[in-house]
Order: sequence, then structure tokens, then C-alpha cells
Amino acid sequence: MAQGFQTSRFSVTRAQSSDRRWLTKLVDAMERAGSPDIRAVPCDAKLISAVSAHLARPASAFAQYGSAYSLRN
Repeated sequence: MAQGFQTSRFSVTRAQSSDRRWLTKLVDAMERAGSPDIRAVPCDAKLISAVSAHLARPASAFAQYGSAYSLRN
């Protein structure tokens, strides 16, 4: 029975490939943002205040493009 669920470790689906590309881009962006020359640039106080206020709000149960329905039900 368990053999029916086994898959090849070397096959990469299109979705997995796209997830890896997205993650690679995210890591690259974070590395660029963490570089000393970028971190030395001053940030607008109004922007910091707006971001802090946005992050202080509770997360939406149904984020943009979300749905009250789930495939897990």
C-alpha cells in the first residue's frame, strides 16, 4: 500500500520549480537589503511609522484573494 504513495526524489514538478525560483529571489532580495551600503541609507520616519502601524494590526482571516472555504474541510 505504501508503495503507491512513493514518488521519485529527482522529479521536480512545475509548481516546485516555481516555488524554488520564488524562494531564491526572496533570499537574493534579503541579502541585498542586508548589505551595509543599503542599511546605511536613512529611512523616512513616516514610512517606519506607517509600517509599524500596519504590522500591529491583526492578520485578516481572509486575506486578499482568500476564501472562507477550504479544501481541508
